[in-house]
Amino acid sequence: MSEVIAIIPARGGSKGIPGKNLQRVGGIPLVARAVAAARAAESIDRVVVSTDDVEIARVATEWGATVVDRPAALSGDEASSESALRHAIMQLCDTTTDVATVVFVQATSPFIDPSDIDQAVDMVTSGTHECVFSAVETYGFLWAPDATGDTHGINHDRAVRPRRQDREPHFLETGAFYVMDAEGFLEAGHRFFGRVGFVAVDECSAIEIDDHTQLELARALAPLMVTGGEPIDVDAVVTDFDGVHTDDTATVDSEGREYVRVSRSDGAGVAALRRAEVPLLILSTETNAVVSARASKLGVDVHQGVSDKLAVLTEWAAGRGIPLDRIAYVGNDINDLSCLEAVGWPVAVPGSHPMVLAAARVVTDHAGGDGAVREVAERVLDARTSAAPKRAAVSPATTERSAT
Repeated sequence: MSEVIAIIPARGGSKGIPGKNLQRVGGIPLVARAVAAARAAESIDRVVVSTDDVEIARVATEWGATVVDRPAALSGDEASSESALRHAIMQLCDTTTDVATVVFVQATSPFIDPSDIDQAVDMVTSGTHECVFSAVETYGFLWAPDATGDTHGINHDRAVRPRRQDREPHFLETGAFYVMDAEGFLEAGHRFFGRVGFVAVDECSAIEIDDHTQLELARALAPLMVTGGEPIDVDAVVTDFDGVHTDDTATVDSEGREYVRVSRSDGAGVAALRRAEVPLLILSTETNAVVSARASKLGVDVHQGVSDKLAVLTEWAAGRGIPLDRIAYVGNDINDLSCLEAVGWPVAVPGSHPMVLAAARVVTDHAGGDGAVREVAERVLDARTSAAPKRAAVSPATTERSAT
């Protein structure tokens, strides 16, 4: 049977950003975001990652992709994306897979909307186009200097300044994805052949990561791109205490005794996790009797006075045979960053440090000390009762798109 195959080239080497394809945006490795977007597209039959890197292969497999080992000759700085695509197609054809349509997905575009891919695939499989790419509408005036040092307009007459409403838009290639007839691509040897079309995508989804500035911009944008409410599919939950179980304030009496405010709702959420036999650990940098008392009442593990939270988390998880990527960590401040960057589900509460919000895959609706833990617990339990796949797709909310 002819198949629509998504191919994600993701080599291990990168000069601009070392390990770029494994860098996290919204708490998720870039290659994983690409796999998730492709898997969420209804038109795609199989997702393949072409890589020379063991860790990229591990992450790709974990997120549901098939891995094609990319030879060293096609993994250097000078190797083209086309060469990686051609190699992957031939490898698949050798396994009796009939590749009819190729969807070339770039891991460096973290906010791909699966519905845009579906629209592009339909344009190719219906026979109206041989190649379709993602583009963003622009009315920008383009300029370029000439040999004399003067500057001239590329897409306009510099002597005429028409209003926006009087101009026709141009469309800028985003680099996020390209859909091609497989046979035509192999014959042409490049991605633009036959009748070429485009799908106009939302501008906020068009960011492409090539340098550190763009990476940080994507991380800042990620919390705004989350649709929210999805189940949290994990085997354990680990939380900070101050700012997560509490509102990050304390009352101190004249003798120096501290009092904090906690939520009974959070207690009910923890109880539900315990009934479902989901382990929970509280990690606290400070040592305080109130933390011990709360953990004791909740009936959960606690470690206090921890200077290296990640080391304790790693040891605790290993002792229970739970991989870090199957753990949700809930934090709010910079001393939580090492743990947030190590687990599969980094979670932040509203009002967290900006670096924590940028590292989070999920930002809870409820604040610390006001139901955040209950919310996480319910979403963890939802994942256990739903029929959703283990790795939920990550993409911006679907909006209307146009094509040409």
